[in-house]
Amino acid sequence: MPEWISNIDAYILLFIQEVVRTPFLTPVIKVITMLGDSAIFWIVISLILLTIPKTRKAGSAGLLALLFSLIVNNIILKNLIGRIRPYDMIEGLIPLIEKPRDFSFPSGHTGSSFAAAWVLFRRLRGWKGVLALILAGLIGLSRLYLGVHYPTDVLFGVISGIGCGHVAELIVKKIFKETTAP
Repeated sequence: MPEWISNIDAYILLFIQEVVRTPFLTPVIKVITMLGDSAIFWIVISLILLTIPKTRKAGSAGLLALLFSLIVNNIILKNLIGRIRPYDMIEGLIPLIEKPRDFSFPSGHTGSSFAAAWVLFRRLRGWKGVLALILAGLIGLSRLYLGVHYPTDVLFGVISGIGCGHVAELIVKKIFKETTAP
C-alpha cells in the first residue's frame, strides 16, 4: 500500500477515535457490527427468501453471493495480501472489540454485507433493497469506528461485495433462464 494512502487511512481512524466515538454510540455500533458476524444475518435473510416462491431467486442469489464473497475476500485475498490490522500498526489506535485473528484486507464483514445487500437491492427493489444497502453501509462503517479495519479495507469490501453480488445475480438469471430484470 502506498505510504500516502496508509497515512490517510491512519488519519481517518484516529479522527474517528478522537472525535466520533462516544459512550452512547459505541454499544449501538457494536450491535450493528454483530449483524455482519459470519454473515449470519444475511444467511438467515436469504434462507427466509428461499422459502417464499416470489423471492426464491433473490434468496438463491443472496446465498451464492455470500459464498463468492467468502471465497474471494476471506479465503483468497485476506491470505494473499496479508495486511496487518490497523490497531497493530497505528500508534494509539484502540480497538473496541475483541481483536480479529485474521488479516485486515479486505473487510469480510463489508464484503459479505454488500454482496447480499446488492442482490436484495436488485431483486427486491423499493425500500427493502435500499434498507439492505443502508445496513451494509452501516456494518462497513462500524468496522472503522471499532478500529479493526482501515478505510481502504472497507472500500474494497464494498467493491468486491457488489461484484460478488452482481456475478451471483447473473448466474441465477442464467440458471432460471430469466430474460428481464428481477
